[in-house]
Amino acid sequence: MKITTTDGTEIYYKDWGTGQPIVFHHGWPLSSDDWDLQMMFFVQKGYRVIAHDRRGHGRSTQTSEGNNMDTYVEDVKQLMDALDIKNAVHIGHSTGGGEVIRYVAKYGGNGRVAKAVLISAVTPIMVKNENNPNGVPLEVFDEIRHFTATNRTQYFQDFTTPFFGYNREGAKVSQGVKDNWWRQGMMGGIKAHYDCVAAFSETDFTNDLKNAEVPVLVLHGEDDQIVPFETTGKVAVTLLKNGKLISYPSFPHGMPTTEAPTINADILAFIQE
Repeated sequence: MKITTTDGTEIYYKDWGTGQPIVFHHGWPLSSDDWDLQMMFFVQKGYRVIAHDRRGHGRSTQTSEGNNMDTYVEDVKQLMDALDIKNAVHIGHSTGGGEVIRYVAKYGGNGRVAKAVLISAVTPIMVKNENNPNGVPLEVFDEIRHFTATNRTQYFQDFTTPFFGYNREGAKVSQGVKDNWWRQGMMGGIKAHYDCVAAFSETDFTNDLKNAEVPVLVLHGEDDQIVPFETTGKVAVTLLKNGKLISYPSFPHGMPTTEAPTINADILAFIQE
């Protein structure tokens, strides 16, 4: 299914089941398909599960403009308005975590949002700057941009290895998981993917975290090689009014896939609290 936003962008979404809504927000450069293991788990638990492909990603319009966090959040608002979603749990992975906390801070009132979950999220900010001296150097993101623009097909294949921690001793590598990540990435638009690097690395979510009024669960792997735990998840929870942190010593960035049973159980317990 799709909705058309006010600027003419088509946003693809899935909407299954009934009950309290759970809305999933995917990471870069993926699609709603990255939530398969969560969508199946929670729909079978009696929840209504909704996931969209961010503009420029998956089956949504391959946009040239609007590939920034504020526009992403406006797209979510328009989708939530179209579906008249209330009392929802919003769950975001990586870039999607930033999207969630900005949506919650800006539009979470009037019973729209009940709780939120940030998984391996880019909050409060990733890039190193004067206010974030321990962040990731800008050169790292420039490299991501360069290879996305010039050699995306191979770069995306290579990216799956640290993403899922498959370069760690004893890791059980799944070629299917790697192929599915690459498939999702290549469905999106190269321009949108290029622009989104700035959105996930340079957007400052500090005030969004501080302004969130609902309970927020922060889940992060301590062995995250993509979004370092020490400067993101560990810091983000200290900025929340009502935050709870669960960190996992050996889990990778892509832990919703590789560690789905653990992640799903912890999210379910939080929702049911």
